[in-house]
Amino acid sequence: MPMTLDQIVEEASHLPREQVAEVVDRLTSGLHTDVEPGIESAWKQETRRRLAELESGKVQAVSGDMVSERIRKIVGR
Repeated sequence: MPMTLDQIVEEASHLPREQVAEVVDRLTSGLHTDVEPGIESAWKQETRRRLAELESGKVQAVSGDMVSERIRKIVGR
């Protein structure tokens, strides 16, 4: 009998964060197969621009923990 969604989530909650990220990536990669070429090209260009800003020091990265903290403040949790 296949696992239920709740069972899968429970099992995943015991994995290291890196493995959870890998599971999420693998599950969602198939959802992005129908992206229009123009949109994909625009995102690639935006990604390159953002990476260049990081590498040049023009902007600084924000940690995932900081982002999560800001989101919790916004949503009141």
